[in-house]
Amino acid sequence: MQQVFPAGNAEGDPTERRLPVLRVALICAAIALLSCAGVLPGPAVKDTLIAAAVGAFVIMLRIDRAATAPLLPSDAFSLRSPAGAGLWMVLLLSVAYSPLAIYVPLFLQRLHGLEPLPAGYMVAAAPLAWTGAVLTVASFAEEWPRRLIVAGPIAMSVSLHGVAALIAPGPVAGLLPPIALIGIGIGASWAFIAQRVMSGAKDSEETVAAASLATVQQAGIALGAAIAGLVANASGIGAGLHLDSIRRAAFWVPLVFVAAPVVACALCIRSNSVTGRSGRTSALAANKGSNLGRP
Repeated sequence: MQQVFPAGNAEGDPTERRLPVLRVALICAAIALLSCAGVLPGPAVKDTLIAAAVGAFVIMLRIDRAATAPLLPSDAFSLRSPAGAGLWMVLLLSVAYSPLAIYVPLFLQRLHGLEPLPAGYMVAAAPLAWTGAVLTVASFAEEWPRRLIVAGPIAMSVSLHGVAALIAPGPVAGLLPPIALIGIGIGASWAFIAQRVMSGAKDSEETVAAASLATVQQAGIALGAAIAGLVANASGIGAGLHLDSIRRAAFWVPLVFVAAPVVACALCIRSNSVTGRSGRTSALAANKGSNLGRP
């Protein structure tokens, strides 16, 4: 009788893929803990939840690296590979971007008397600029990707400085350029960082690397929200929405997140260096192979 199913699908095959329930549960637990840390009062509670979330994610990484069907690339968050450095960039840029939509509308309403709708429209300048930047740089080639994945985090750092400096004193219209620049910075670099993660993945891990982008992005957004909650509560918002505490929070929340794109920029420079070395190595190997057999 002719065999219909491949031999690899036989019952009891050790390579059969199973649903990674434990690892998915740990990721969900880490994101849930970070989300709770962003809204629950008390610095001790927040610190405990953030530490538990980091621990859950580290345990997931250790389990995932030993799994036959991993959720993340085997070199995830390694600084020695383009894919690992790229995932760090995704995490850090997501961390830096997340507080914008959470706290800036509140600051605009309380400090400048804006209605919720105009405050939301001002924050919407960032995703609109993100989309415009993505469409603008989509056709860029050659050296532009290497430049933009460095320029994007620098633009985000500068724009977060601008938001911190202008959000309390105003003018309100002066906030539009730095808010839009946040979107431009992440939009100009995001696609090239994602491309770096996928192209830098090890053989047979390209699909896993592509799928890991959304997981790391969501983890970064949750982590950024939790850190923003810590900073806002430390500024006095936890005790009530008093004008002085809102002013302090409006300054410190965006300023604290300047560090994330700065670190991402350093990782981008390192990723460019690692990618350049690997590219030169591949080119030398190809040239050596093409010269074999020549007199």
